[in-house]
Amino acid sequence: MIGIFDSGLGGLTVVREVMARLPGYDLIYFGDTARTPYGPKSPETVIQYAVQIAKWLLDNGAQVIVVACNTASSVATEALRQRFGVPIFEVVSPAVRLVIQNSHIRSVGIIGTRATINSGIYEKMIKAERPEVKIYSRECPLLVPLVEEGWLKKPETKRIVKKYLYPLKLKQIDTLILGCTHYPILKDIIQIKIGKRVRIIDSSQTIAESIKYFLKDHPETEGMLSRNSDHRLYVSDITGHFKQIAQDILRIPVKLEHVRL
Repeated sequence: MIGIFDSGLGGLTVVREVMARLPGYDLIYFGDTARTPYGPKSPETVIQYAVQIAKWLLDNGAQVIVVACNTASSVATEALRQRFGVPIFEVVSPAVRLVIQNSHIRSVGIIGTRATINSGIYEKMIKAERPEVKIYSRECPLLVPLVEEGWLKKPETKRIVKKYLYPLKLKQIDTLILGCTHYPILKDIIQIKIGKRVRIIDSSQTIAESIKYFLKDHPETEGMLSRNSDHRLYVSDITGHFKQIAQDILRIPVKLEHVRL
């Protein structure tokens, strides 16, 4: 079983892409909706949450862990790898690899939570391989709460996205990394506000591709994973609109189960 977790419902964008690329594989998802957002929290707190959730996923049948949260990926990946002896996937490296491998990319914008941007992880990893690339980062702390509240088509959301992206638009970036798995839910708005000529790198798509190729190259791990099309979705807090948001993201009827860690 593939275990996937996020600070809230945004990680369901990763679930959607994994289901599309690896149909039939059993999935277990945990969205920490009671403690979202992770972005304003300290690295120590995020690491504590990530370790707790990963252990719960493994105890409930997961054989691999997918950190579908850029904040947790930025600060907790090493702690998870040191503690758990299973494959750990995170959302930062696949997006970075796309930039490194594409020589046409010259100017990159990165949007993410405060914790992700403050970690500087995208800049460090890109600059280590391609120091000539110009990088501009932008904190967007309001976007996760807007998604979690289901304000996807509100005019306020469009104005906030425009305000966040305007400084990056002035820099005439050619590529924009969505440094949070909640942001693909707003991708259509983001594309309009940043401009059609800017390529958007969707971290939910790049990590799904990364998992697919890893399993192809590691048949011993792939052989451990069950394939009964069993998709189990858990959240740490549940309200009526969460189910609707989850269905909008996955585009199928869903059953959300509430669990307290």
